[in-house]
Parts: sequence; C-alpha cells; structure tokens
Amino acid sequence: MPETGTARPDDVVDRPLRVQFEAFLDEHRAALAACLDGLNEEQARARLVPSRTTLLGLVKHATFVERVWFGEAVTGRSRAELGIEAGPDESFVLHEGDTVAAVLEAHRRACEDSRRAVAALGLDDVLPGNRRGPLPLRWVYLHVLRELAQHCGHADVLREQLLAGRDG
Repeated sequence: MPETGTARPDDVVDRPLRVQFEAFLDEHRAALAACLDGLNEEQARARLVPSRTTLLGLVKHATFVERVWFGEAVTGRSRAELGIEAGPDESFVLHEGDTVAAVLEAHRRACEDSRRAVAALGLDDVLPGNRRGPLPLRWVYLHVLRELAQHCGHADVLREQLLAGRDG
C-alpha cells in the first residue's frame, strides 16, 4: 500500500472515480520511489543507457512532473517561481547534492504538495496554469498517470540491468 494510506487500486473498483485515480497515482508514485530501494549512491546514478536516464534521475524527474502538473498547472506560478527546471530534459540532470535520500525526500514532499493542491478541486475543475492552456483535473490525473507508468517501466528495466550486473 502507498505510504499515504490510500487504498490500493484493487480495493477501489466500486469507489468514485476520483478515489480510483488517486489510488492508481499513489501506487505508481510509490513504485517509482521504490526503484531506489537497497541501492547505493553509485548504483542509483549508474548510466546504463546513452541518455541521461538513471534510476535516481527518474525519481528526480518524477518530482519535476509533480511540481509542473500540480504546482504550475494549479497555481499558474512559473517554473522559476516554483524553483524547478525550465524543461523536462534538465530535470534528469543529477547534481552533487542529489543523493538518494535527498531525491526521495523531495519526491515525497512534492507528492504531498500535489495532493494538497488539488484536495478541494473536482475532476472537472479547470486548471489554468498549463502551457497547453486550461485543462480539467481529470486530464491532468490521466496525463501524470501515463507519465508515471512509462517511467516505472523504465525503472523496472534499468533496475533489472543494474542488479543483473551486480549479481553476475
């Protein structure tokens, strides 16, 4: 179960759509964070593909995603005001202070902030602050879920490669 205490997707089949969305989002948030379980700093930063994609970078990018879709889109504040990178590619760049503990804590805080930002909103409420223009919360939930699912798949493959190299 996700750390937030929300229900698992299998437990919300007959619950309102909002509860279902949140259960799936929290499951994927937790799964992505869990890709770092048991890894040291070197392993978390290991580049196994030509791109900047690393396990630590994926979680850092997921934090950016939370801030964009539940910070920028909800509040209309700029990325600079929110203290996040200008674009998604930069969100994968790891800096010296980007330790496993620091990135996981930033991700945890971003997820909590996301939940608070939309707590009083309905699925059909329109979020004004996205570069695409106004979007309903329902669309944002689906978009973030799509993004998290994609990155969970990336993380599964990278972790499998990393652990196979460690054990082999």
